[in-house]
Amino acid sequence: MKSIFYPANERGTNDIGWLKANFSFSFGPYQNPDKVHFGVLRVLNDDIIAAGRGFGMHPHDNMEIITIPLHGALEHKDSMGNTGVIHAGEVQVMSAGTGIMHSEYNHSQTDDANTLQIWLFPKERNIKPRYDQKSFVDTLKINQLTTLISPEKNAGSLWINQDATFSMGDFDAGQAITYDIKTPGNGVYLFIIEGAIKINDRLLNKRDGIGVYDTSSLIIETEAVTRLLILDVPML
Repeated sequence: MKSIFYPANERGTNDIGWLKANFSFSFGPYQNPDKVHFGVLRVLNDDIIAAGRGFGMHPHDNMEIITIPLHGALEHKDSMGNTGVIHAGEVQVMSAGTGIMHSEYNHSQTDDANTLQIWLFPKERNIKPRYDQKSFVDTLKINQLTTLISPEKNAGSLWINQDATFSMGDFDAGQAITYDIKTPGNGVYLFIIEGAIKINDRLLNKRDGIGVYDTSSLIIETEAVTRLLILDVPML
């Protein structure tokens, strides 16, 4: 088993007033040749968006884009005709494929929104663009992982154009979670949304990340009440 530690306090940052962003990997003004991607995981941005503000229409192509609101809600509009609001507890996916335009704004006029935006390199390029979103409010249960995204089309999770599986869970302190890699050869990027865990005798705290690879399973121990995001992704 091999691992790469991504401390929260070493993430790139950008504060332009209405947007306060933290970058786990090189993005925009933050460029670090040692932190460009982990396997097909290219972007993990932790954004705080001011009330009523957001990103105007802008293009994407050949990227799998996943948005996970942690607090608040985002208004979405795209060139495929999709409009709506995505709330905390929901997950949004877009396969940009041959190209899309979209915008996203904080739905609230009074409160900040905190979202994770994640980009993966696609499995197949130049596919027809697609959009989907799903609520997991009723499926997230304490001390168990819930599959948010998978490479298989089924009713329980969202599908993306990549052999990747995303799981999330809320755990009490003192839990030992055995996680089996879902696709042989994949690595796992663990992101601590809240709380603290220990893996391979390394302690990780809020917003820390660790990439683990060359293994088929791992054991995660929770050191506090913890919300954990697990990204099971192909390694390049």
